[in-house]
Amino acid sequence: MVLSVAVVLLLTLFYELLKVWRVRLGSSSAPPQQLFPVPPLLHSPYSPSPECQGSSAALASSPSESSLAPTEPHSTTAPSNMNRWLLHGLQTALHVLQVALGYMLMLCVMSYNTWIFLGVIIGSVLGYFIAFPLLGQI
Repeated sequence: MVLSVAVVLLLTLFYELLKVWRVRLGSSSAPPQQLFPVPPLLHSPYSPSPECQGSSAALASSPSESSLAPTEPHSTTAPSNMNRWLLHGLQTALHVLQVALGYMLMLCVMSYNTWIFLGVIIGSVLGYFIAFPLLGQI
């Protein structure tokens, strides 16, 4: 009986740490980058009109074909897509593990054994106590 309570306690502790690890992985993934740069504004209400600036300044501020073309070669975007898919696959696997572990812990609590129930509660408290400082580092 003591061994089963210890195993449930450790599983609950692992469940809490798994939640923090998933948050950390989600925050470390970078947002998707723009494919094309945003062209500069030709005229804003706070700047003088292009006629006042002269024709060379108006031509310099207008977007040309070269500024609208992608600046990065196509081969460098393939590894970032691959890394993004690997990260998404890892997050999916961790989510499945977290859901399965949560259901197993729920079934342990539903056994109506007081010691198993206390093992889940104490494991959850210890797991959150250990994992909470890790959330502040994200």
